[in-house]
Amino acid sequence: MSTSNEKTNEFLPGVLPPRRTSSGRILALRTGLVVLAVFASTFLWKASHGIGPHRPHQQNNNAEICPQVSELVPKSNGALWKTLGDTYETDAFKTRAVDWLAGAVRIPTESYDQMGPVGTDPRWEKFGAFHDYLLQSFPLVHSTLELTKVNTYGLIYVWKGTDSSLQPLLLAAHQDVVPVEGTTIDQWQYPPFSGHFDGERVWGRGSQDDKSGLIGELFIRSAMESMLENKFQPTRTVVLASGFDEETSGLHGAQTLAPVLLEMFGENGYAMLVDEGSGYGEQFGRVIATPGIAEKGYLDVMINVASPGGHSSLPPPHTSIGILADMLVNLERNPFQVYLERGSPTYKSAQCLVHAPKLPESLRRDIIHAEHNDRALRRTEQELFKNPMFRNLVGTTQAIDLINGGVKVNALPEQAWAVVNHRISTQSSVAATKKRDTELLTSLAGAFNLSYTAFGARITDADAPAFGALTLSEAYTHGLEPAPVSSTDTLPYQLLSGTIKAAYNSHRGLSDDDSLLVSPGIMSGNTDTRYYWKLTEHIFRYGHTDGASGGSLSSGVHTVNEAIDISSFIEMIRFFTTLILNVDESELP
Repeated sequence: MSTSNEKTNEFLPGVLPPRRTSSGRILALRTGLVVLAVFASTFLWKASHGIGPHRPHQQNNNAEICPQVSELVPKSNGALWKTLGDTYETDAFKTRAVDWLAGAVRIPTESYDQMGPVGTDPRWEKFGAFHDYLLQSFPLVHSTLELTKVNTYGLIYVWKGTDSSLQPLLLAAHQDVVPVEGTTIDQWQYPPFSGHFDGERVWGRGSQDDKSGLIGELFIRSAMESMLENKFQPTRTVVLASGFDEETSGLHGAQTLAPVLLEMFGENGYAMLVDEGSGYGEQFGRVIATPGIAEKGYLDVMINVASPGGHSSLPPPHTSIGILADMLVNLERNPFQVYLERGSPTYKSAQCLVHAPKLPESLRRDIIHAEHNDRALRRTEQELFKNPMFRNLVGTTQAIDLINGGVKVNALPEQAWAVVNHRISTQSSVAATKKRDTELLTSLAGAFNLSYTAFGARITDADAPAFGALTLSEAYTHGLEPAPVSSTDTLPYQLLSGTIKAAYNSHRGLSDDDSLLVSPGIMSGNTDTRYYWKLTEHIFRYGHTDGASGGSLSSGVHTVNEAIDISSFIEMIRFFTTLILNVDESELP
């Protein structure tokens, strides 16, 4: 962040802009600017000052925004880390990595909404073939680690450490992928389950999400297989938990894994947890990695309108479908109010942008002042909200995703319904979201003379005559509250940050702490960690993927032409290797 002294003067809280003055005052002013320059240099030095190889330490300086730690390279495990790193750079390992991932992609493991229980719905049986593939591909993992299967297809691998007093590292992932729509098959450059390798990328559903690592289970096993081949025995236990229906809310997978994991090591019995999430990418001229420290809440709201049927030749002024349409338009015309709040994960993400060289200077000043100045906070909010993705990460969202009504063209529709999906702000709640939806439709219920029930509560008088009925209810599942926020002022977060930098640098032959900035944030979607809140207070969602930043996911995820560059795949293997070795020699409890 380089600028003139005058510009630096504008950035610093409590410093007024220079005024025209006499020559005597000019000398004093110049002296003051020198002091400011020294202050700025000290500020920048502290921002780059980091942690040693054992216990990361974050500088305690209120003037510091988005404090950073140094890259964290394994020390006692350093020889093994270097040996594995050299191995990952060979053509032979690249060939193995391609074979591992491509083979996994070739096994369709789609999960669908509203699948029946395991044992009754035959669509689950495809996961058996995937388990056979894992056993065949990673024999050392299966012969060395203890495997527990939960609800048939949920997997828990325990790699026992030599010191049972240490809390284990928990790595989570999922085996399932989103379905491939039949109408989009022709849009794929290669068939979606081909696992095709074009010399640079592996193509197919699951190559990014989530067979490729932690962002998919496969990345962890790839790293472990290499570590086992080098006869590594961890001091700290490592646990892998793999659900099989994360894409459909984890009701049969992670929800059944959670109590088993809880029984194994107890409440808050795990040192830290890393699950899939966004990765790193360039923002305003700086590469920024964004581990998620929280997750939004979730709520699906069913809006159901019922009215008398009859022949279409004698219609009322408004049918059930017409009334529902008016209500949906009203919803979209009135999005949730969104505010950037101090201390929230997205506010912390905004603060980290001050270290990006291409950030507009006026915005940089406002972000710096926003901590103690409401007007600066509102200006920051206004500017950052010009990016729709950032605005959506901050606030509660609404998306009308499903609609249904009517049975025949000459019959008036007696029922019409729609489902609205909400991702609830980390600063809000399920109750607040329900309250807002209820209040927004109250006037329309009166205008159309509908009796109104919202989430089990009668809004209108039960005895009053009505043309029809409006009902709001939770669709499919109960709402999910926003996740607890994992603190960034802790050893687990600092260890993760140092590991991210070490993996990024070693993959590129760098040794510069400024090559990458680590910024806390949130993901745009939900993960299986929704069921793991009791296991640890240190939950992070991060996938060491290039091009996935600021809460976004890599291109191709959940759509056509999903693919991953093999170099990125190997870098993720390197990341999980570094994480396991760093945690193994850390001072975590």
